Parts: sequence; C-alpha cells; structure tokens
Amino acid sequence: MDSNDRGKEGRQEPEGELGCCGCVLMGVSIFILIIFFPFSLICSLKIVQEYERAVIFRLGRVLSGGAKGPGLFFLMPCVDTFRCVDMRTFSYDIPPQEILSRDSVTVAVDAVIYAKIFDATKSIINVEDAHASTKLLAATTLRNVLGTKVLSEILSDRESIAHTMQSILDHATDPWGVDVERVEVKDVRLPVQMQRAMAAEAEANRDARAKVILAEGEMKASRSLKEAADIMSQSPAAMQIRYLQTLNQIAAERNSTIIFPLPIDMLSQLSKK
Repeated sequence: MDSNDRGKEGRQEPEGELGCCGCVLMGVSIFILIIFFPFSLICSLKIVQEYERAVIFRLGRVLSGGAKGPGLFFLMPCVDTFRCVDMRTFSYDIPPQEILSRDSVTVAVDAVIYAKIFDATKSIINVEDAHASTKLLAATTLRNVLGTKVLSEILSDRESIAHTMQSILDHATDPWGVDVERVEVKDVRLPVQMQRAMAAEAEANRDARAKVILAEGEMKASRSLKEAADIMSQSPAAMQIRYLQTLNQIAAERNSTIIFPLPIDMLSQLSKK
C-alpha cells in the first residue's frame, strides 16, 4: 500500500452543522463577495504549487474533501482560512547522541533521516509541528535502539540498525501523516582511550598471525631440508655437485672473496675419524 492510499484511507475530516451563527457569517461572506465583485476575487482565489497542498478551515472546521491543490482554489471571505503543507521529502541530521551501549561503552552516534508528509490534513490537525516532532522522535529512537546493542554490533550492523529505526519511526509517525523513507547512521565516535585499546588489540592480533605464519614456514622449510639431506646422503656425487654450485654462487656474488676448494673426499675421511 503506497502513501497516497494510506492518506486517502486515514483522512477523516470533521463535519458538522454550521449553526445559526455560521449560517449568518456565510451569508455575510456571500454578500461581501457579491458587493465587492470582482475585487473580492483577488482575495478569494489562491494558488498552491505542484509540491504543496492547502488545508482549508471554514469557521475552524476542516473543510470536507481533503487538502486542495495543486493549482487554483477558492476561499470564502472572512470565514475560510488555509495552511499550506510542503509534500516534498525533507531531511535533517540527528545531533550526536551520547549512548551507553549494552556492554557499558559510551559512544557518540549521529544519523540522518529522510521523510515526507503523505497526508497534509493529518500533519496539521494531529500534531503541532510535524517536522520538529519527527526530529525529536528520531533522536529518542536512536538512543533507545542503540542502547540495546553491544559495541561490536553498533560498528558492524549499521544497516540492520537503520532498518529497525525506520520501521519504528514509520509506525510512530503514521498518525501524523509522515512517512519515514530512509534512516542512515552517519558516524560512530569512540572515546580516545577505547580507540587506542582497539588499535593495540588489532596490532597484537596481526603480530600473532605473523608469528604463526613464520613458524609454519620454518617448519615446512625444515622438512624440505631434511628430505634433501636424506637424498644427498644416498649419493656422494650429489653432495659434490651441490658443493660446486655453492662455490659458483659465491664467486658470482662476491668477486673479492678468495675461495680455497677443499676436496669432498678429505671431508669424508675426517668425518669417519
């Protein structure tokens, strides 16, 4: 069901008899309209813009037929008054709220809401100031919703918090003719000490993961070296070839280094002794 259907269903203008005084005033109004015609039309004809609606009061009662507009409409002199209502989407920031989370952490949270008036008559007769009332209710709802969350949920589940706030605000502002379209949590500010503690915790976690990765790498390297040593022990020629490769690398990297080759057989004899 869209907002226009809700506005038509929920729109109930009070109607009643004008009474003797009302009939007399209506007669006087018609008399003035006729006497000063066509100059009276200047005061009686009003225009509202495409994005506006006019709620007309006749002798203090809402005129049947709902809000008028957009375009041209007629007012009876001396007995009709009207108030224009802007039907466009309005937005405003919720001031930063100091909130105590469920795990006893104080955070400052601010948000922004987008809403619009779908029923001009309700927004006039059911609430004094629909915009200000919606803003105050949004600030209170933000504190109530975040007060039931722990810090980790506030930081990670912003979308869920926004949907919860939107449903609560939309239900509460429906009698005022206001439709809350969107709620966004803008920023969550933590105390400086909490920021330092979280940064230290994250750094410690990163260091621990780095040490685990380094230990796993050393373990894999030692296993590979052990397998290579077992293979070389079975073939003496492989050891001599590896020895010559090492000499070649040293000679290529450090040209000023003097190398004295030592036969592998001599090393094997010394190891046997």
